[in-house]
Amino acid sequence: MEEPGPAAAPPEGRGRDERSLEALSLAGGGGAAAVGRQLPEGRRATLASALELEGTVLREGRLTQFVANNLERRIRLSGAPRGEPPAGGGGSSIPAIDPGALQDVVALAGQVAAQVDELLRNVHCGLQALTALSVGCIQTYRDGVESLGEAADLSIRAMYALVARCEELDRAMQPVPALAKRIRDMKGTLERLEGLCK
Repeated sequence: MEEPGPAAAPPEGRGRDERSLEALSLAGGGGAAAVGRQLPEGRRATLASALELEGTVLREGRLTQFVANNLERRIRLSGAPRGEPPAGGGGSSIPAIDPGALQDVVALAGQVAAQVDELLRNVHCGLQALTALSVGCIQTYRDGVESLGEAADLSIRAMYALVARCEELDRAMQPVPALAKRIRDMKGTLERLEGLCK
C-alpha cells in the first residue's frame, strides 16, 4: 500500500487520528519494526478509542496520560443541571429576582414573626398559670399533711393521757370492793336490829 501524497491528503480530522494512531503504535511497543510499514486496518480500529477522539493520549512505559480537548467547557457542562442548556459566554443561568416578590416575602416573614411572638407569649402565660396552679396544689397538700400530722400527734397525746387517767382511776377504785362489802355487812346488821326492835 502506498502512502498518500500531498495531493491526496486525507481530511484534517482523519489525518490527525492516523498520526496519533501511528504515534501510539510506536510508543506501545511497535518500535522500529513498525517504521516504514502501514498498520493493518484492524490495528487502527483497535487503537482508535473514544479517548483518542476526545483528546490526546500519551504513554510512557506502563503509564498512560490523557488530556481532554476543551477541558473547561467539559467542566462547565458537567456542572450544569440535566435538562437545562449550558450557560453560554460565561453568563449566569440564575434568573433575575423580582423586587416585588422580595417585598412580599419580607412582609410575610414579618407576619410570621409577629404570630410566632404572640404564640410564644400565649404559651408563656399558659405555663405561668399552670405553674401557679401547681404551686397552689402543692402548698395545699403540704398544709394538709402538716395539719394531719399535728392532729395525729395531738390525738396520740390525748390517748396516752386518757390511758394514764384510766390507770389512776383503776388504782383509786381498788378499795371500793372492800368498802362495798362493809356496806353490805352494815346493811345486814341494821336489818337485823330493825327486826329485833319490832
